[in-house]
Amino acid sequence: MNLNRSAPVDPTKMGVGKAIAVLTSGGDAQGMNAAVRATVRVGIYTGAKVYFVHEGYQGLVDGGDNIRQATWESVSMMLQLGGTVIGSARCQDFRSKEGRAKAACNLVKLGITNLCVIGGDGSLTGANEFRNEWSDNHYQSEAKHSSHLNIVGMVGSIDNDFCGTDMTIGTDSALHRIMEVVDAITTTVQSHQRAFILEVMGRHCGYLALVTALACGADWVFIPEMPPDEGWEDHLCRRLTYQRSIGNRLNVIIVAEGALDHHGKPITCDIIKNLVTKKLSFDTRATILGHVQRGGTPSAFDRILGSRMGVEAVMALLEATPDTPACVVSLSGNMAVRLPLMECVQVTKEVTKAMAEGRFEEAVKLRGKSFENNWNTYKLLAHVTAPDVKSNINIAIMNVGAPCAGMNAAVRSAIRIGILQGHSMLAVHDGFDGLAHGAIEPMTWGYVGGWTGKGGSNLGTKRSLPARMIEEISLNIAKFNIHALVIIGGFEAFVGGLELVTAREKYEELCIPLVVIPATVSNNIPGSDFSIGADTALNTITTTCDRIKQSAAGTKRRVFIIETMGGYYSNNNMCGYLATMAGLAAGADAAYIYEEQFGIHDLETNVEHLLEKMKTTVKRGLILRNEKCNANYTTDFIFNLYSEEGKGVFDCRKNVLGHMQQGGTPTPFDRNFGTKMGAKAVLWLTEKLKECYRHGRIFANTPDSACVLVMKKRATIFQPLSDLKEDTDSEHRIPKTQWWLKLRPILKILAKYKISLDTSETATMEHVIKKRGTV
Repeated sequence: MNLNRSAPVDPTKMGVGKAIAVLTSGGDAQGMNAAVRATVRVGIYTGAKVYFVHEGYQGLVDGGDNIRQATWESVSMMLQLGGTVIGSARCQDFRSKEGRAKAACNLVKLGITNLCVIGGDGSLTGANEFRNEWSDNHYQSEAKHSSHLNIVGMVGSIDNDFCGTDMTIGTDSALHRIMEVVDAITTTVQSHQRAFILEVMGRHCGYLALVTALACGADWVFIPEMPPDEGWEDHLCRRLTYQRSIGNRLNVIIVAEGALDHHGKPITCDIIKNLVTKKLSFDTRATILGHVQRGGTPSAFDRILGSRMGVEAVMALLEATPDTPACVVSLSGNMAVRLPLMECVQVTKEVTKAMAEGRFEEAVKLRGKSFENNWNTYKLLAHVTAPDVKSNINIAIMNVGAPCAGMNAAVRSAIRIGILQGHSMLAVHDGFDGLAHGAIEPMTWGYVGGWTGKGGSNLGTKRSLPARMIEEISLNIAKFNIHALVIIGGFEAFVGGLELVTAREKYEELCIPLVVIPATVSNNIPGSDFSIGADTALNTITTTCDRIKQSAAGTKRRVFIIETMGGYYSNNNMCGYLATMAGLAAGADAAYIYEEQFGIHDLETNVEHLLEKMKTTVKRGLILRNEKCNANYTTDFIFNLYSEEGKGVFDCRKNVLGHMQQGGTPTPFDRNFGTKMGAKAVLWLTEKLKECYRHGRIFANTPDSACVLVMKKRATIFQPLSDLKEDTDSEHRIPKTQWWLKLRPILKILAKYKISLDTSETATMEHVIKKRGTV
């Protein structure tokens, strides 16, 4: 984020004398309630009055009871609800100038000059028009004390069709619904050796279809941005036949509802079903998902996204001046950014125009880097046949450390990309132990079929480090003629990689390129903002917290203390990522972690806070504690303390979540993330091997030949292992710098703590048009 340093402002006074209205408009999306909740609570925290506008723009035009003041308690228990609690409606009246004048009149009567709109591009365009007309003579009679209107938008759309943002609110949850259906249908289709066609939403944008295809390893995907080549019918049939010939019992085809051919004719489920049935005589079933995708509980990602966007939206409104253009708060990598609303709308419209004019390559680019990367990965994995000429390169792949969801997706894509590059791919079972004992076997394309949706580690994994068996490892690297190594795992993978690099001085066999792919529920790999597996664990914790909170809805006056993981079988892994992010996603009152030291005074403050809370209409509490956050303030200690101090006011229950956080099927994010990371790693190794080939053999001993593939802010980069040593707290198995710690004040403010929010760093407006290539 571009940051401007300014004089510190007291954030609890920023909104005094101001009023903010929040509305949801257009199609509903899971996570909208999280955004509404954050907007209301942060607005109240700044001293502003906050109003709900019920039923979208229709409520704004009709006024009256549709515009009601919000309270802190009125947004309680909203986080886990899908849809939008304050309602949304398509509004014809707001399209006319008279309707907008009525809306302005209703706002001015209540002294509201700040409007937060959560919706799609149509809703946000309407908001900008409303703002531009605000100071027209048409409104002057009412608006003389309200000279200008500030507008901030948040994009709520399951289609992820708004340019400028990586993810719109609701997209991740829609992918969860789709993948639940795909996983369920896959089992029945496999039983009968059927082909199955699934139509997902996306009239003008193929994001849902594309990510679904990547996440389930589909045979084909049809999206509006990239119509299939002429003769696609024969190509599709050849592909499906080939898949059956190598032993696959099912075929999966994903179709976006707006899919077209090169002549602009729709490609529907029925057209594909008839083609496959008539040409191949395959037993074929089609399913149209429809509005199921919009429904259900929001994912952890959408709750956190909505909450972060809500906080940023309030700050943007209160910092706005009459000259500030209407902005949209959005996500770029893991950073909240502000973008000029109409620039984003312009680029979004350019995508539609490019598609209409047949400039499909340009349409994919305009969609942004995230979409383009997904498309390129899909093309790599789905539409290529293995080369006839082999590279004579052997790449070994292994899992190290605790198992986590998404590891198998990374292994599958790494092996398949390697085969497509002409390499021989070797599987190492049981981590470094397997490498030392020769548990190594060649892998085929078909062997990893269906691995994307499987949790755990199919290769087997152990926590052993290589230093004590380095001799055996070097002998097996020579014996199996291994030229490069992919290590997928957690902190042990990182440390193991470093040990291999150190041993290069003594063992020439270890002078081969290697890459570590972060995969751990703890998300504690130095240099990387995200690890494969953390999203699945986070969703498991969040879902469990929802159920636990619900159980208190009838009982009242109950506080739950929940222990989360910081690392499996690791007596000193203290990463508080899961506790903090689950606290944000589940609406916790506190989250105790090692990185933010706490004492008896803090515990006392938290108990007093809950005693006060029990006097309100919200008579329940949720406390999260990282398992290794403090050796003395254990979960039992905190439970006993709260039970004693809360006697007569609330009672306590405790839950230790344990290994359920590591199990389960991977979330769409982890499947997609794992797939892309596996592919990138092998493509990088292929290039690195060319650089390291000298005098008829591979020799790699430079720091940049042993890297971690990290996700940093807006990009994935290969960072040398040796460079990351400086950023590592080895004793506690955590990085020295962790980006998510900046989100902890938000957790506390949303729980009604009177703490200070650092406003000395404010996000400046970024432009979309000039940086289009990197959006």
